[in-house]
Amino acid sequence: MKKNASPYYLKSIFIFIVLCFCENVIAQYQQIPQSRSPFWQNVQFGGGLGLSIGSGYTEISVAPSAIYNINPYLATGLGLQASYVSSKNNYNSGIYGASILTFINPIPEIQFSINLNESYVTNHYEAFYGQNGYTDQFWNTALFLGAGYRTGNVTIGLAYNVLYKENDNVYSDPLMPFVRAYF
Repeated sequence: MKKNASPYYLKSIFIFIVLCFCENVIAQYQQIPQSRSPFWQNVQFGGGLGLSIGSGYTEISVAPSAIYNINPYLATGLGLQASYVSSKNNYNSGIYGASILTFINPIPEIQFSINLNESYVTNHYEAFYGQNGYTDQFWNTALFLGAGYRTGNVTIGLAYNVLYKENDNVYSDPLMPFVRAYF
């Protein structure tokens, strides 16, 4: 007597289907490796750019920076700055420096900032009214305390240099408006 071969095939198909479903279930529990470490997930890059050109006056500035978000309320970081200012036939200046930054966000829309800035300044004054031209080189420290309105990645506000000296030949005023963007 011959055995029926169909139950054997049915069992094989049944085992194959079960194995296919088991593989899918196991695959759902596999973790995808993270592409970035937790440290880099809290880092943002940004800063500011400036350009002002007028009749005989030119100002160019670049200020890149990086911050680390410690939590939603506090961030700290480092920045660089470079600027060039020229007043035709009168004055030119180069300022290069570094900053330590701290941002405090008591609520998402408000940002307080502390910016300690150390800069090397080179001012060159052209000869005028019979006087000789000269170059002045020195280090300058500024401590800006600021407040701004924050929307998304952009903050617009005003900072005050508490170390401002009227005759330091770096900043013309202790108040400085700012626009910051971090991504």
